[in-house]
Amino acid sequence: MPALEKRSITIHGHEVAYRFGGPEVSEGAPVLLLIHGMAGSSATWREVGSSLAKDYTVVAPDLLGHGASAKPRHDYSLGAFAGGLRDLLVALRIDRATIVGQSLGGGIAMQFAYQHPERCERLVLVNSGGLGPDVSWILRALTLPGVEYVMPVLFPGFVRDAGDAVRRKLGSFGLRAPHVEEEWRGYASLTDPETRQAFVKTLRAVIDLGGQSVSAHDRLYLAELLPTLIVWGERDKIIPVSHAHDAHAAMPGSELVIFEHSGHFPHVEEPQRFAEVLLAFLDANPPVRLDASEWQERLVTGRPAA
Repeated sequence: MPALEKRSITIHGHEVAYRFGGPEVSEGAPVLLLIHGMAGSSATWREVGSSLAKDYTVVAPDLLGHGASAKPRHDYSLGAFAGGLRDLLVALRIDRATIVGQSLGGGIAMQFAYQHPERCERLVLVNSGGLGPDVSWILRALTLPGVEYVMPVLFPGFVRDAGDAVRRKLGSFGLRAPHVEEEWRGYASLTDPETRQAFVKTLRAVIDLGGQSVSAHDRLYLAELLPTLIVWGERDKIIPVSHAHDAHAAMPGSELVIFEHSGHFPHVEEPQRFAEVLLAFLDANPPVRLDASEWQERLVTGRPAA
């Protein structure tokens, strides 16, 4: 199957890179918006994107501050990312999409559904942030004051170059660990000064020394209006799988699938199974068009009584 095509568009004067696959928007196929995680890029969806693009228009952006997109002095909050994705859909003439988010991208996906429910047909959360305080101690430590002055020492360019050479050599012998490669790409991206600056701002917007500082739990009852799939790698060392079970219990009607042999990147570690699970969910759950009055009523009445 053909790989996702790299494209770019300028929005508000900033270049936004994205990968595109499947039918052109003008053909009217259903759309999947794939959102990557912290220090990641649209490259994380390469393994599954082509499978999904057989029947869906796939759009996988590099968030601002990540990948090949611009890295301006900018608001890197969840709300700003959600607004930026809305603008991307508008610029591409896409009215609605199924929103798929991994890690940080999951938090952004939930924020998108909250801010722009009329544009969200389904919600898919993959090892998502924003569902509890627990998170890797490394990410907590990287929020400390002054860390931006230490990071050039922690992420020097020569280490990136040496690591890439080792990775290519091991690959030539058929030795490949997908989750290690994914983590390495994130590490290597931080050797770029502009990416580091954006990373620190993004990290501090959602994490502090106490853990994840942003939680969607008080608003998860709203997701009852959306078909929702939660996918989690049981071996996740960054965000524990307990968050998946807690979110599933708090989101009436949601589906939960645990990947027993995966960690933080099930879409990379088990791409074929991930694509099968996602496509089965899409087939079984027709897209919804949220009615503004129904959303308003749910918001006004609040959480359903236990």
